Amino acid sequence: MELDLVMRTTGAARAFTDAPVDDATISRVLERARFAPSGGNRQPWRVIVIEDPQQRRKLRDLVVLGWREYAAFIEAGEVPFAPGPDGLPNRSEIDLEVARATARPSSFVDDLDQVPALLVIGAHLPSLAVLDWGLQRQSIIGGASVYPFVQNLLLSAHEEGLGGVITSFLARQEAAASDLLGFPPEIGIAAVVALGVPEKFPTRLTRRPVEEFTTIDRLDGPPFP
Repeated sequence: MELDLVMRTTGAARAFTDAPVDDATISRVLERARFAPSGGNRQPWRVIVIEDPQQRRKLRDLVVLGWREYAAFIEAGEVPFAPGPDGLPNRSEIDLEVARATARPSSFVDDLDQVPALLVIGAHLPSLAVLDWGLQRQSIIGGASVYPFVQNLLLSAHEEGLGGVITSFLARQEAAASDLLGFPPEIGIAAVVALGVPEKFPTRLTRRPVEEFTTIDRLDGPPFP
């Protein structure tokens, strides 16, 4: 598949057919994805392919809790856990305990255990170069060594005729999830990736044009190009 085409058509897929995804296909997806860049080439990603039905259900139940928190923010008109205008971590007044106890049906999340392929991506925290440490704002830099790999997964899956989506709901239950997955303290949860043959392949993604997010010399400079 041509690079231009795959980049323009790799959107988030959350609905899949019943077609299975075999181990050989997942291996090929990972084989290509592993060439993602990372700080110091430390390759901090760790991948668990979740196959056991009971393990899948337990993981889904934890994801549901994170989804309920996320949905509570959306219902309140807020970006979930977003920093404020000052860049400092979220200070929302949403009652997260109430949010977790409130059912919010989602066909994707509620049936996550049924997706054809389910992968958990962990990050080896001591391998992350977190150069924005100590700044008076929410840290973001560490993810630069992990998420290129996760995006490579989706691009690689597309090459196999698959679609997928990156989710981060599980991080809201990291302690319980780490016990379930056997993650030691130095491994953080970066993402859960669902893969499968999508019910519908996107053919035209909608994104902002370059001149809306690119300027010259300063943020308030003229649009580029």
